[in-house]
Amino acid sequence: MTYTVGEIAKKLNVAPSTLRYYDKEGLLPFVERSAGGIRVFHDEDMDWLELIECMKHTGMPIKEIKHFIDYCVEGDSRINERLSIIRNQRDRVLVEIEHLQARLSMLEFKTWFYEQAKANGTTSFYESLTPDDVPVEYHKYFERKWRADKEAAEKGESPKKYRAV
Repeated sequence: MTYTVGEIAKKLNVAPSTLRYYDKEGLLPFVERSAGGIRVFHDEDMDWLELIECMKHTGMPIKEIKHFIDYCVEGDSRINERLSIIRNQRDRVLVEIEHLQARLSMLEFKTWFYEQAKANGTTSFYESLTPDDVPVEYHKYFERKWRADKEAAEKGESPKKYRAV
């Protein structure tokens, strides 16, 4: 079956102009043209297009995607280069996942925090919390406060007031 730019764009959930741009940048060497010069896509082109979209959404620059596509076109003599590009991008994605996990952890903590604040009617509820009152996975967010409270107690001072955010 064949598809127009508009039809394939709809299948990929991208703008038709995106596919035209990919073609202009040399990312679509397999694309055929009709007698009238219209781009014609086939079902098997979807594998290429989905990989291009995957690479793009993982932050790979168009120039790097172009290198990968060029290596694909060159054939099996470039398997090592293709593997290297894919491994490098996978490693970048794994690092990004770690960063996202850390951000998610902070958001999970803040969800817990504000649920507790809502239940207590104030964000000041945390001033008297001990490690036993806080889920273990959120201790890291209180360690600075608990350390400062301990140091103040050792000096005979009142605990420092923290501003909740």
